[in-house]
Amino acid sequence: MGILERFATIVKSNINDLLDKAEDPAKMVDQTLRELREELAEVRKETAGVMADVKKAQKDLDDCEAQISKFEKAAFAALKAGKEEDARTLLSRKQELEKERESLAQTASLAQSNAQKMRQMHDKLTADIETLESRKNTIKATNAAAKAQERMNKMVSGTDTASSLEAFDRMENKANARLASAMAEAELQDTSHPAEDLADTYLTGTASASVEEELAAMKEKLGKQVNGNDQ
Repeated sequence: MGILERFATIVKSNINDLLDKAEDPAKMVDQTLRELREELAEVRKETAGVMADVKKAQKDLDDCEAQISKFEKAAFAALKAGKEEDARTLLSRKQELEKERESLAQTASLAQSNAQKMRQMHDKLTADIETLESRKNTIKATNAAAKAQERMNKMVSGTDTASSLEAFDRMENKANARLASAMAEAELQDTSHPAEDLADTYLTGTASASVEEELAAMKEKLGKQVNGNDQ
C-alpha cells in the first residue's frame, strides 16, 4: 500500500483508542512510537517527491500559458499585417495548447492535493509522536505500579491464614465426628448383657465368700478386744 493510499488510515487513527485497547500499555507505547517514527520518515521522504511533482506540474502549466499568450499575440500581429492564413494557423496552434492546458491544470491540481495530504499526514504523525512522548513515562510508571499491586494481591491471597484455620477446624470436626461414629458402632457390636456378669458372680460364689470371710475376721478381732477389756 502506497503512502497516499494509507492517508485515510493515518489521519483517522486515534492514538488514545489504540492505547485504551492495549493489554500492556507500556509495550504498546514503545511499539506505537517505533511505527509512527517509521511512518513519519517515509512521509518526509515521499513529500520531497510530491513537492517536486508540484513544481514540475506548475512549471509545465506556466509554460503552456506563456505559449498560448505567444500564439495569440502572433495571430493578432499576422492578421494586422494582412496575413489571414498565417493568423488562422497560429490560432489553431493556440487552441491545441488550450486543450493541453486543461490537462496540465488537472495534473497541477492533483499534485497540489497530494502535497496537502502529505502535509496532513506529516502534521498528524508529528502530533501523535509528541503526544506519546509526553505521556510515555506516565503510562509506564502507572503500568509498573499496577503490576506491582497485582503481585501484592496474589501474595496476600496466597497467605490467607483465616482460610487455613477454617480448613483445620473443618478437619478437626470431621475427625471428631469420625471417632464418635466409631465408638457408637463399637457399642452396637457389644452384644453381652450386664446381668451375665452378675449371674456369674453369684454362681461362682467368689464375691460372696470373700465378703463373708472378711466379715468373720472382723468379728473375731472385735470379740478379742471385748474379752480383753473385761479381764
